Amino acid sequence: MSENNDVPLLLPARMLNEAVYCERLFYLEWVQGRFVHNADTVKGHSTHTRVDRPGGRLAQANEDKPQVARSVTLSSEELGVIATIDLVESGDVDVVRPVDYKKGVAPDVPEGAYEPERVQVCLQGLLLREAGYSCDSGVLYFAGSRTRVTVPFDDTLIARTHEAIDRARQVAAREQPPQPLIDSPKCPRCSLVGLCLPDETNTLTARQEQPARRLIPTDESAQPLYVTTQGAYVGISAGRIEVRKNKEKLASTRLIDVSQLCLYGNVQVSSQVFRAAFRESVPVCFFSYGGWFQGLAEGLPSKHVDLRRRQLMASLRDDVATAAAFVDGKIRNCRTFLRRNARSEAVDSARTVSVLYDLARQTSECSTMQQLLGVEGSAARMYFTDFPSMLADSARPLYAPAGPLLRSRRPPLDPLNCLLSYLYALLTKDLTATCYSVGLDPYVGLFHRPRFGRPALALDLMEEFRPLIADSVAVNLINNGEVGEGDFVHRAVGVALTDTGRRSVLRAYERRLSSEVRHPMFGYTVTYRRILEVQVRLFAAYLLGEVDRYTPFRTR
Repeated sequence: MSENNDVPLLLPARMLNEAVYCERLFYLEWVQGRFVHNADTVKGHSTHTRVDRPGGRLAQANEDKPQVARSVTLSSEELGVIATIDLVESGDVDVVRPVDYKKGVAPDVPEGAYEPERVQVCLQGLLLREAGYSCDSGVLYFAGSRTRVTVPFDDTLIARTHEAIDRARQVAAREQPPQPLIDSPKCPRCSLVGLCLPDETNTLTARQEQPARRLIPTDESAQPLYVTTQGAYVGISAGRIEVRKNKEKLASTRLIDVSQLCLYGNVQVSSQVFRAAFRESVPVCFFSYGGWFQGLAEGLPSKHVDLRRRQLMASLRDDVATAAAFVDGKIRNCRTFLRRNARSEAVDSARTVSVLYDLARQTSECSTMQQLLGVEGSAARMYFTDFPSMLADSARPLYAPAGPLLRSRRPPLDPLNCLLSYLYALLTKDLTATCYSVGLDPYVGLFHRPRFGRPALALDLMEEFRPLIADSVAVNLINNGEVGEGDFVHRAVGVALTDTGRRSVLRAYERRLSSEVRHPMFGYTVTYRRILEVQVRLFAAYLLGEVDRYTPFRTR
């Protein structure tokens, strides 16, 4: 057994299976502690339901009565492994045989099973031998075909098992995960394909020439649940999230169909909901009544400690190049959005589009954050000055009576600023939640400084998406007449949305996130909601050294 102080003493047998199957998968699961369920893993868990309950006993020395034991845990410091064996069958005196349950059907290969499964059951046999039993073969039981495949423990398989143990420990001792497999048929069914991003990573590092496959679903089936009714109470019953007020049921939906629980103003939540949300990795997001994003409750933080450590190091060293990528993406997308939507009579917009192009090019020449802030500020002023040119003529008296838009916040002073601020808060919420799910700290940024408790990294990553998602929703809401003068409340100072107006904005925002777009780098079509996750994971891949730079999402 190889020695490394950073690698745990005992390697789980299940992880050895993963290491033989794909070293990168093994590293992501065991070293970085990352795991995601998919249909295959859920089915596998169901297959093990009975055998995972300990029962029976192993035969004692010189006992010739057949015995069956379930969920038997054995370990060996000599081998450096630990295993929980699904089933151990004993027949003749001191002769036992491990039985490992698999969810699928027995493959049509000469050995009767693939190498990872044969190595795993062989390891279980070696542990039984060290415990004093005679064990010359094991069994793989394939539940899908109800087939038992006998695996003899010959010298070749035993040598391969020892080699796999040593290799797994060598891989685990690395600072970096192994590179992704190239165009592998193993990737589409892997539960971690959305974390690994094999084709995307290989494309960005020029390790593959063929186009990236869309290995992740276009979107998740679960969607955010927004609760805006003041005085509502959110509880859970029989796996369903229920919203009530004064004992009247306002809504009921399955927890598995909820990706986020978003609460506005004075909404009460039961502790049972929190526990269920934490268990299912559903963030609970809190907003003020007016729509300011105020906080987020999650379960335990990600086990991916190395990612957060590298994020902090990048923040401390002033990574101007990556900050410039965020700003470059924002300016180019603002330019594209303005070019596509400005009214033909807006001559000044054509000049602004040209200047924005020059400013985007200047971002790569900035050597300090101060220079980059100056370029970003100039671009923002020009963009918002011409923002009203994208509004319908009939809407300008309400939303742009004075012509150029001057951004105002806390509170917004006019309906257009009110819409933009509300939508930016929603986008901040989504990227904060995504940062948490990936394992990043949303409060440690590279461009936005981590001050005053603001989610700096979420604000960094949302820069390129402001015009594509938030600004686009605002313009469409106004031009399509989905919001009007009656959807705003004018107070002594500031403007706020009414309940009806908020619901209209939330519907339009979720509709935009669910719309599909072709990814300019990878060529496949996915929703904006999924692209947010892809971009955050690509940023994490940059921090981990898997790609040499962060590439922003730029629409064409």
